[in-house]
Amino acid sequence: MSGFRGKRKEEVEYASEGDTEGHAPPRKKTSKKDSSDDSTDDIVVCEISKNRRVTVRSWQGKVVVDIREFYVKDGKQLPGKKGISLTMEQWNVLRDHVEEIEKAVNENS
Repeated sequence: MSGFRGKRKEEVEYASEGDTEGHAPPRKKTSKKDSSDDSTDDIVVCEISKNRRVTVRSWQGKVVVDIREFYVKDGKQLPGKKGISLTMEQWNVLRDHVEEIEKAVNENS
């Protein structure tokens, strides 16, 4: 899709997540260094499904909440294109509307 045109490979790969029903594993902290020399400390908050996770990480010097699909390649789980990274401002807006979202979900269930 044209929305990723011009982005570095690392930026595109960190745009996704996968599938596991509501269990929250212990928090994991992993340190990685990508080819752009931007080191990140990812904290896996929970696995939503088998291939989807919520992580908190630093990206371009800013903390983001990343909800993303992952895929397996050569035995390693890698971030896919499907997902969203929320800035702290966006995360706070979403968090502040959780009750309204829950009410709408319940009305449509």
